[in-house]
Amino acid sequence: MSYLFTSESVSEGHPDKVADQISDAVLDELLKQDPDSKVACEVLVTTGLVVLGGELRTRGWMDIQKITRDVITRIGYNRAEYMFEANSCGILSALHEQSPDIRQGVDRGSVEEQGAGDQGMMFGYAVNETENYMPLTIDLAHLLLRELAAIRREGKVMTYLRPDSKSQVTVEYDDNRKPIRIHTIVVSTQHDDFDTDEKMQQTIRKDVIEILIPRVKKQLTEKTRKLFTADIIYHVNPTGKFVIGGPHGDSGVTGRKIIVDTYGGRGAHGGGAFSGKDSSKVDRSAAYAARHIAKNLVAAGIADEVLVQVAYAIGVAHPVSFNIDTFGTAKLKGKNGKVLTDPEIAGRIKGIFDMRPGFIVKRFGLKNPIFSETASYGHLGRKPFTRKVEFQLNGKKEAREVEFFAWEKTDCVQELRKVFGLEKKKAEIEMG
Repeated sequence: MSYLFTSESVSEGHPDKVADQISDAVLDELLKQDPDSKVACEVLVTTGLVVLGGELRTRGWMDIQKITRDVITRIGYNRAEYMFEANSCGILSALHEQSPDIRQGVDRGSVEEQGAGDQGMMFGYAVNETENYMPLTIDLAHLLLRELAAIRREGKVMTYLRPDSKSQVTVEYDDNRKPIRIHTIVVSTQHDDFDTDEKMQQTIRKDVIEILIPRVKKQLTEKTRKLFTADIIYHVNPTGKFVIGGPHGDSGVTGRKIIVDTYGGRGAHGGGAFSGKDSSKVDRSAAYAARHIAKNLVAAGIADEVLVQVAYAIGVAHPVSFNIDTFGTAKLKGKNGKVLTDPEIAGRIKGIFDMRPGFIVKRFGLKNPIFSETASYGHLGRKPFTRKVEFQLNGKKEAREVEFFAWEKTDCVQELRKVFGLEKKKAEIEMG
C-alpha cells in the first residue's frame, strides 16, 4: 500500500536561518585568520536586535558589527518597514573564551590523538531516489526556496517578494519506498502589502504555479519532472496574509532547523546543531563524514538506502560505536551465498573511512572558511566546488583555492566496489 512522506525547508530570510548564517559568518571570519580557531557561536534575532553568545578561542580578530550587518544585507533585510534592518538593528555580543576543561580534551599533540569536542551520536543518510542521493521531499523543498530567492533578487517578476519564506513537499511512495508522484506542495512567502487580501492570494498563487514551478521543473531530471502531475494539491500562503515576517514576525535562534539542515525527517538525526561550530565539534564534522560514507555506499551500488550512525565520548579520538542500516536494500552476497548483513558491511569498510575527528577534519578541509555556504538550503546534497578565498594569516593576505562541500564527493566509489568485489563481477559480465 502506498504512503505519503513530507519534508519542509525554510529560506535564508527565515529568522532561524538568519541566526545560522550570522553564526557561520563569525566562524568563517575567524578561520580566515586562524585555522585552529575554536568557535561555538549562538545567535538570537528578534525585532530590531541581534544577540551573539557562546565561546571562542582564536588568534584572530573580527568586527562583529560589520560581519552581522553584512549577512543581514545580503539576505535582503534592507528596509525599515521590515522592523529588522541591516543598518539600524542593535547588535549585542556576549561571546567569551572557551572553557579550558573542554580544551584539554580536544587539543592533543597529533592529528591521531585529537579528541572529540563533545559526546553524542551523529547520523548520515543517502538514498538513490535523486541524483544527489538525497530524499526527494527535502531536495524539492530546498529547490523551491532557492529558486524563489533567485526570483526575488532578479526583481523582474513577483516583485512583491520579501526574504522570509517556507516550503513543504509531500510525495507519495509505493510499497518499495519508490516515489510515485508529488502529492502536495506548500509555499508560504512573505510579501509586500496588497490593495486587498483577495488580490494578494490570487496573485501569489498564480505566480507560484505559473512562474516558480516551471523554473523549478527545468532544473530536474525527466524522471522527476514526470512526478509533477495535474493532480498536485497547492497550498500557497494558506493563512491568507504574510506581510509581517522575518525576525520581527518570529524570533530566530541558531540550530533550530536541524531537520531542514539534514534529511527532512528521513533517516535520523542525533540532535546536535551544525552552524556556528568549528570542526572539532563532532556534531558537525562527524555528521558530514557519516553522510560521505552513506552516499558513497549507495553510489557504489552496495545498497539502495543507507543510514550510518557514529558516536563519540568527549576527549576520545576513536568512536565508541559505528553502525550501518541498509533497510534491507543490500543485495551483495558473501562467500556463503547469503546476502551480506549490515554488520558485515560495516566491518568491511572500517579500513576505508577513518572516523577519528582529526582525520575527518583533514579529509574534508574543515579548517577552511567554508561554512557560510552551508547555513541555508541544507548542509547536505549540495554540489562540491572550489573557490579562491582570501585569508589573513599572520598579518599577511593570501588567496587560496578552497574546496566546499567535499563530504558530498563520491570519491570512494571505486575503492568500495573493489572491497565488495563489484569490479570483478562487472568484468565478468562484460566478458560474458
